[in-house]
Amino acid sequence: MTEVLFPRLKEGDPDAEGVLVTWFAQDGDAVTEGDLLCEVQVDKTSADVESSSTGTVRFKFAEGDVVRQGAVVATVE
Repeated sequence: MTEVLFPRLKEGDPDAEGVLVTWFAQDGDAVTEGDLLCEVQVDKTSADVESSSTGTVRFKFAEGDVVRQGAVVATVE
């Protein structure tokens, strides 16, 4: 199992939170390493998050949820 983390987009503030803007996959989808999984945003900075492994993605948060940087947003099993 591989954890998919909310990236650290705001340096110097380890407790910063952001928004999981959108999922590009569906919960339970088969994904391949490098596939785009979601878009996240902290303040006015956004980033796309890719899968670092191949398997089945399982979401931990929904679109629009506020998430702390570094938190596990999904797993790939």
